[in-house]
Amino acid sequence: MPQRPAQGHRESFRERRDRRAAIDAPDVVLNAAARFLEVRSRSVDEVRRHLTQAGYRAELVERALSRLTELGMLDDGAFARMWIESRDRARPRSETALRRELALKGIDRELAAEVLDERRGGGPDDAPGDAETADGEGSNPDNSAADRLLRKHARTLARIVGPRERRQRAYSVLARNGFDPEICREAIARFLAAASADDESPAVDDE
Repeated sequence: MPQRPAQGHRESFRERRDRRAAIDAPDVVLNAAARFLEVRSRSVDEVRRHLTQAGYRAELVERALSRLTELGMLDDGAFARMWIESRDRARPRSETALRRELALKGIDRELAAEVLDERRGGGPDDAPGDAETADGEGSNPDNSAADRLLRKHARTLARIVGPRERRQRAYSVLARNGFDPEICREAIARFLAAASADDESPAVDDE
């Protein structure tokens, strides 16, 4: 068992890695993985990279990953679904952007495709009106995601006086989140039409 550093000695990064590389107790690596999962859910690959970079031996890392998977603490399918649901709720993004993010998290391409296919089918958590967009293209989730993103930026966009500048800003918001040009143009047209309709709605007098 590797010795802990003497009191008052500040370990260097290399020393920490060397000490962890000498560890042969599976429970130590398992506990390190569990602590890493306390902050938020992670993919299998994220945990593997974290433990490997920390210096733990590869065979102990794989044993820890297998055990955590058995316990249900690691599940790439659940992680991918949670990631997409979180993005759709807080910061809608295009399918292309979501696919790229899942790849960076180490999610298998086939699994990512499966989860994104589920997203296209919609579900009980969809917000009212999200399943079908104003132009009836509810089958493409990028349409409703683009609409939601523009609604989240509605106040900022409303403060832009010039119609051309407002359109450019809206396009920039969508493009930064991975939406293709056609989706951008259609979403902006729907957004501006809805804003214009709201502006032209007659006021209701209280009697």
